[in-house]
Amino acid sequence: MRTRAEINDEQNRQHPPRVIHTGQALVDLVIEVPDLPARGQNVMADSVAQYAGGAVTVLLAAARLGAQCVHAGSLGTGPHGDLIREALDADGIAASAPQVATQDTGVCVVLVEPTAERTFVTTLGAERDITVDSLASADVQPGDLVCVTGYSLAVAQTREPLLAWLVSLPEAAVVVLDPGAAFAALPADARDTMLARTDVWTSNAEEATDLLAALSVPVEASEREIVAQARELAPLMRAGAVAIVRDGGEGCAVHAHGETTYVPGFPQTPVDTNGAGDTHTGALMAGIADSSTWVDACRHANAAAAIKVTRRGPTTAPTAAEVEEFLRDR
Repeated sequence: MRTRAEINDEQNRQHPPRVIHTGQALVDLVIEVPDLPARGQNVMADSVAQYAGGAVTVLLAAARLGAQCVHAGSLGTGPHGDLIREALDADGIAASAPQVATQDTGVCVVLVEPTAERTFVTTLGAERDITVDSLASADVQPGDLVCVTGYSLAVAQTREPLLAWLVSLPEAAVVVLDPGAAFAALPADARDTMLARTDVWTSNAEEATDLLAALSVPVEASEREIVAQARELAPLMRAGAVAIVRDGGEGCAVHAHGETTYVPGFPQTPVDTNGAGDTHTGALMAGIADSSTWVDACRHANAAAAIKVTRRGPTTAPTAAEVEEFLRDR
């Protein structure tokens, strides 16, 4: 008699899990500056460029590493919405929700300093106009990887329909939370509801620190911090949940199947870190959709993010071939 794992493997081969993102697709207006101006003052920019960003960055990374991808968030009507649709179409990514006819997609102004540090100013637009029905257009199936961003939970307009929709998902759908800086400060009931349906946490170390501090969870100081954080985060979510905590070029830690593993990174001299975390998340999800182990998927995600920071713009995630060549060279 076949085991449940064997049956699941066969189902995945017949219907590979999709990467479905529910978050905001925005237009990133990226401005390179020599330094941030003092309040009320001016600075001359070195360059300016416009890209599809936000959830698009995650989806592009996943698609370029071989995953079938769907954007379930809302897109507007106008030049910004058109730019995002073009970016999704170019990489074969479906947009499932009906187009919002009454307004255009919002913009995120990204100020990039010579150190590659970024500062953001984000507007709200059609990407916030979601409903339970618009999200349901993605038709989530068991095994699909459903990505949620903490920024969707930070605003009641998107938080309420998102949480209402999540409870309708198949039990075997895998909910992936990218908390962002907003998550730890959410109302406790919203935060707890989200964690109770989360199967995978993926964040940077600062975001992990913020949540553990908010919940008064102690972290062992005698080992690498991200390893301890990943181990402490996992029990806060659904039974069997996986926790990944990133530390830039130093790599990441992953807690899965009761074990916590440090996965070394590939330090680079960055030119633009905008989108590096999203690239890591997309590459990670592509690996899991392809039945990789969590450790192997993290190693490929570390490589994808390392390549990304050497390229300008959030839509410059590498292809699977580029990641494999990068890893072979190391």
